[in-house]
Amino acid sequence: MEGVEAYGFTAALSGTFLLSCLLFAAINRSLHDPYMDEVFHVPQAQAYCHGRFLQFYNPVSLSPSQWDPMITTLPGLYLVSVGVVKPAAWLFGWTGSVVCSVGMLRFINLLFTAGNFYLLYLLLFKIHQKNKAVSGFQRILSTLTLAVFPTLYFFTFLYYTDSGSVFFTLFAYLMCLYGNHKTSALLGFCGFMFRQTNIVWAVFCAGNVIAEKLTEAWKTELQKKKDEKISSRKGSFSDLIRVLQFLVEYLIPPKNLVTLTALTWPYIVLVAVFVGFVFTNGGIVVGDRSSHEACLHIPQLFYFLSFTAFFSFPHILTPTKIRKFLVSLRKHPVQYSLITVISFSLIWKFTYVHKYLLADNRHYTFYIWRKVFQRHELVKYLLVPVYMFAGWSFADTLKSKSIFWTLVYVVCLLAVTIPQKLLEFRYFILPFLIYRLNIPFQSLYRQLLELAFYVVVNAVTFHLFLNRTFQWPNSDEIQRFMW
Repeated sequence: MEGVEAYGFTAALSGTFLLSCLLFAAINRSLHDPYMDEVFHVPQAQAYCHGRFLQFYNPVSLSPSQWDPMITTLPGLYLVSVGVVKPAAWLFGWTGSVVCSVGMLRFINLLFTAGNFYLLYLLLFKIHQKNKAVSGFQRILSTLTLAVFPTLYFFTFLYYTDSGSVFFTLFAYLMCLYGNHKTSALLGFCGFMFRQTNIVWAVFCAGNVIAEKLTEAWKTELQKKKDEKISSRKGSFSDLIRVLQFLVEYLIPPKNLVTLTALTWPYIVLVAVFVGFVFTNGGIVVGDRSSHEACLHIPQLFYFLSFTAFFSFPHILTPTKIRKFLVSLRKHPVQYSLITVISFSLIWKFTYVHKYLLADNRHYTFYIWRKVFQRHELVKYLLVPVYMFAGWSFADTLKSKSIFWTLVYVVCLLAVTIPQKLLEFRYFILPFLIYRLNIPFQSLYRQLLELAFYVVVNAVTFHLFLNRTFQWPNSDEIQRFMW
């Protein structure tokens, strides 16, 4: 970071943090008490603040005195909170109820968000460092845009696990890109302590290492064959078959497996720890497992693609891409017909509706499901063309990545979305950010349009949350709309 870019980055980070602090103050004035999942997180963190660390999750003897059974994640958030709040209380002389108060605990996520801002910038710089056409202003603008990504930014102001989960996962990804794999695995463990499914992104980091090695070997193979029609990037279906054949042939020799193991052993150790946890715990979820059952919910992929298309529309919904998609449809009618039939079958057989989705009218997903999917039984099938365009655009924007990287990312995307029964936009945050970090930079106009769109969505969301409260029948509690 040099000269003007350094000043611009500092101004963007400081301005965003200042505005976030003002919004944080407004939210805390309106919302003194824990809300939604904070009802479970805040008391558990306060127990840790008071030194009651024996209230750690115990899968053998679970009781309310040890662990709130409604908490489904490990205590990473609470441990980090104590590690920040306690030294700050000693340094500033805070005593009494202010220590580990609701507002103080929420402020932890504001600190994580500042860290995420810096990590996003560093990741954009590292991933696109070979593209000399990208200006410092464009990097700062993209960083600012992703830092206020609506689904993530909203939970900056509540005591949820999302900001910390994203922080440690992005940090692990950054260290992986710089080749610090032991540090990356350690940070991946911290991310796992915030949310167990983050183990998938530790595997993604290992996959990055393997993809890089495979890409080098693939290029060497091409040079040997002097076949200019095959590239290390995605091409026709026949090219994909050739790549898969190469992948199988490469992994058969023990020497290559030993090499890959030596490169990724820190991640292998982390996965072994995860497997040990699952075996000891009897599953991936802690606490309330009845509401978080894993299933083969394949349409979650379609929901994610639609979510990505919505929040990336300046990059995806362009006249050029629409024309290219229509040309592709015209050239490959048989393939698209087959995809359509398969999509219909998957939606028919593997659509699940979680009880929370139908019951909790505080979330946007409740209204999307009721107003769109429940309007008619055929709606979920009529949306298949939308899913196809979103999927095609998604793949098209990743053409700049090697096919091995794309395969790793897609496998991790499937692993982190499909087992989830509940349609919850928070589950899409990390896969979306990793996708958005890796697509090529667009024109300045499209970047500004994306930022403006995020700002409008955030403004509407916070307005509804603060000013459009409501009450349930037979209840005096104030309810608020949220992601």
